[in-house]
Amino acid sequence: MGIGKVEIILLIVLVIILLFVGAKKLPELARGIGQSAKELKNGFKEETEAEKKTAKKSNSSKKK
Repeated sequence: MGIGKVEIILLIVLVIILLFVGAKKLPELARGIGQSAKELKNGFKEETEAEKKTAKKSNSSKKK
């Protein structure tokens, strides 16, 4: 089992990103992507919690 097509493509993409961004800015870029992913995850979590509260309120009003 050697390196597959997917691994080669990922390696090429990483090299291209490194060439365009540069080695010095790569950690900053990765940090920004990580923070964006974290904010997106928190946004989905807040949305889910809001939907649960709305569902509880509508169920409470139906029982009365």
